[in-house]
Amino acid sequence: MLKQILSKIPRKFPKSDPLDSTRIDCGNDSTCSGPSTNGGSSFSSRLNVVKRVSSAVFPASIMAGMEAVDPHLSFKDVSNLQKQNLFVSKLNLCCEVSDCSDPDKNAVQQDLKQQVLIDLVDFVSSGSAKFTEPAIAAICKMCANNLFRVFPPKYRTGNTGGETEDEEPMFDPAWSHLQSVYDLLLRFVSSVDAKAAKKYVDHAFILRLLELFDSVDPRERDCLKTILHRIYGKFMVHRPFIRKAVSNIIYHFVFETERHNGIAELLEIFGSVISGFALPLKEEHKIFLWRALIPLHKPKSVGIYHQQLTYCVVQFIDKDPRLTSPVIKGLLKYWPVTNSQKELMFISELEEILEMTGMDEFQKIMVPLFRRIRCCLISSHYQVKKLMKSIQLMGIVPWPHHRSTTFVDKGYPYPEQLIEKASKFSVAERAHLLWNNERVLNLIAHNRHVIVPLVFSALEQNTLNHWNQSVLIQTQHIRKMFCEMDEELVLACQRKLEEQDSLSSVEAEKRRLTWERLENAADLQPRADNILASVKPVSCSVTC
Repeated sequence: MLKQILSKIPRKFPKSDPLDSTRIDCGNDSTCSGPSTNGGSSFSSRLNVVKRVSSAVFPASIMAGMEAVDPHLSFKDVSNLQKQNLFVSKLNLCCEVSDCSDPDKNAVQQDLKQQVLIDLVDFVSSGSAKFTEPAIAAICKMCANNLFRVFPPKYRTGNTGGETEDEEPMFDPAWSHLQSVYDLLLRFVSSVDAKAAKKYVDHAFILRLLELFDSVDPRERDCLKTILHRIYGKFMVHRPFIRKAVSNIIYHFVFETERHNGIAELLEIFGSVISGFALPLKEEHKIFLWRALIPLHKPKSVGIYHQQLTYCVVQFIDKDPRLTSPVIKGLLKYWPVTNSQKELMFISELEEILEMTGMDEFQKIMVPLFRRIRCCLISSHYQVKKLMKSIQLMGIVPWPHHRSTTFVDKGYPYPEQLIEKASKFSVAERAHLLWNNERVLNLIAHNRHVIVPLVFSALEQNTLNHWNQSVLIQTQHIRKMFCEMDEELVLACQRKLEEQDSLSSVEAEKRRLTWERLENAADLQPRADNILASVKPVSCSVTC
């Protein structure tokens, strides 16, 4: 009788080490084994640190008092009272991580885990899941174990700044499992109460989530973009930390490594974040513009994220038009001189900014701005790198009128046709197109007495010397527009330019005469070899 009474009293289990209670048993999997003597021991130890950190944040003690349910059961096979316990049991089962690099290894276990993940996603999508504290802790622990990982060096791209337009994207072999985990995390973040979940979705969790943006898999970065945006929108207490953490990532990218795969996705998130900033803008937000967004124009890989960067900058100017002058000054500071492809991007961004610029802000920066545009108008640059790469692949010398059968075989009889084909990338042509924008043209017309004298010499130089026929036509069109605006101003600029040319000719003639006098004076002096020949060596006898 006494034994029956004692058997009904719940036993008190001894406290276990939280690090030991959540260790993952991976069987014979080499990726989860202990430290080895080979070169990958350091990487394995780093992965073990990630697991120990997640187990410390999400200890197993939160499961106390919950009835254990077989995780392999279906939600349809249990009562409504047991579904919540089954939900947590399935989450704990999915905490086990296996190596997915070899599809034939642990195939049965991987298929079972994939089916359990699908069941979890369907259960949460149906709205039947209740995010109690044990469930929140279990789902955060499962996501941490499966998602938070250190990318090996070979997993990162070798170029600067992530993927390029010509590079094929890389895909994670474990994406089938990761996608289900990301789907579950997205539904969890969208449905859970922020006050109940902020204990587990804390700064450490968000920081590890941001580290995953360096993944080379574009599908993973796209999922992370959506999840981080939901976290920013729901967990208002974490918003300053997220902004600071993203700023640190940008600083590290711009000023140290110039290597990161997720800058475009982070900027895409901040594009919508900036549009929600309250007015007047806080000093913190302006600092983010000056110290993070403007320096992002510096890296060579700006083309990967330039569209998102331009959108963020335009959103700031839309919020506060007084930021136009500092932004344009920043563009001029980082303006590319030898990279024509980047220069085309800068001109396009500049046009979008000028469309939103008021007259007062425009007058503050119009002189340095149109000095730079004047240089663009006379530029003979195009995509030299792409052109020369094509020529090198043909194995020919392109200068100046080289004839080669290779050109005929490839469809280009002469190198000039390659240059003419590349003319659509002309910086000068893109700069001339600014005058086709009505808003920009209106700004120029109201300040023509300052702008026309700045660019008129460039237009004259194009008329005389530029090689591109399209640029010549556009130059004549702009001159015609200036004449329609103010013909007297154009004539005055023409006379001043002629005077400068005559003065330059006089100065050039003076220099020529000076050099002639110096050459004549040098011819009258005895040559050095004659001096050496006239000097006889002195002989002296040495007597011992």
